[in-house]
Amino acid sequence: MKEMVKKHRLSERAFGFFLLSHPGPVLLHLIAVTVFALLAAWPHLIWTVLVLVVAAHAAMQLSIATLNDYCDRNLDAASKPGKPIPRGLVRPDEALIVGILLIVVMVVLLLPLNPLALVISLGYLLLGQGYNLGLKSTPLSGVVFALAMPLIPLYAFAGVGRIPPFLVWLVPLGCFLGIALNLANALPDIQRDAAKGARTLAVVLGVKRSFVACQLLLVLGATLIAVLTLTQLIPAHPWIIVTTLIFTCMAIGVMLVFFGPEKPFWTWKAHFYLVVLTCIVLTGGWLGGVLL
Repeated sequence: MKEMVKKHRLSERAFGFFLLSHPGPVLLHLIAVTVFALLAAWPHLIWTVLVLVVAAHAAMQLSIATLNDYCDRNLDAASKPGKPIPRGLVRPDEALIVGILLIVVMVVLLLPLNPLALVISLGYLLLGQGYNLGLKSTPLSGVVFALAMPLIPLYAFAGVGRIPPFLVWLVPLGCFLGIALNLANALPDIQRDAAKGARTLAVVLGVKRSFVACQLLLVLGATLIAVLTLTQLIPAHPWIIVTTLIFTCMAIGVMLVFFGPEKPFWTWKAHFYLVVLTCIVLTGGWLGGVLL
């Protein structure tokens, strides 16, 4: 009987840590960094390097996700009692220890790689933990995303030891897409954030303007890529760029038709995942068009 109770508690603890990891968003981050790392290394793939790049980024994202719930544990107890810490699946001190250990794992995995990859990862980690420690409840949340998003492809390229000059254009592109991601991510929680007095960028803009701004920023990102290609400032394979832009336009069209302030609230989370997919395809497609 005691053995059964022990196994039950272990399974609950494991499930709690699984939920604590924010598996959906973290998986999307890992897909993105894998795509960017493959593009950066192509055609000279070194699988051990690629594994280290993805694994180190996974450890960092899991640390940010875990410490996010640790920092929000008191607020979640009141507004999100189903979260793993308020439910008692994971103790706060366990979440804190695991979050810190994951940072150590990240650093160890990065040591064999280009030192610039470690510098970029630490910069991303600082932004992520700053977001956890309070920036998420201010309009600066959009700035955090704008600064952090370009660092993902830059990290992937640095990790495989390839830093072509055209990557500088990832900064404005990443800013557009980063703010769009911040707004899409905040929209499902906008009512709860407003009720507890948080001044996120989405709360400041309001629901309608947040949806409009999100789609407009995707259009600006696509326009930047189109201009860079048409002017030959950054030469790229036209068919890859055209395919990427067609997908982006279709995705924005779907957002306009099926998502918005007048649509059911439960669709707003699906809108976030569509925005994430669009950002990955837009950035990955442009990088593929330039590099392949």
